[in-house]
Amino acid sequence: MDHNQHKTFRRRRRHKAVRGRVVGTPSRPRLAVYRSLKHIYVQVIDDLAGRTLAAASSRESGEVVKAGKTGNAGAAAEVGMLIAKRAQEAGVKAVAFDRGGFRYHGRIKALADAARKGGLSF
Repeated sequence: MDHNQHKTFRRRRRHKAVRGRVVGTPSRPRLAVYRSLKHIYVQVIDDLAGRTLAAASSRESGEVVKAGKTGNAGAAAEVGMLIAKRAQEAGVKAVAFDRGGFRYHGRIKALADAARKGGLSF
């Protein structure tokens, strides 16, 4: 197993541990985050119904990326504000944060802080 495979394996194991504690319900859906090298993706998920209520990513043209960079904390903050707006349009005020096995710093923290600033509580 090379280094990158090992990193992915460890992240998936951490994600399983997080998912053991975090469950999205209709009253408090799960805010799931995935971070790749170039982009960041986020979904608001009701696990009991198996439905995505809202989604946003840095791949959306125009709305998120003004300066052209998608893999930095600024883009993650824009995605956080966008998901907060879309979640509130779907009637969601409170969420359970699922960091996806990623450390809570950098882009993940920027997205979470922006979502809180946008009106979501978690």
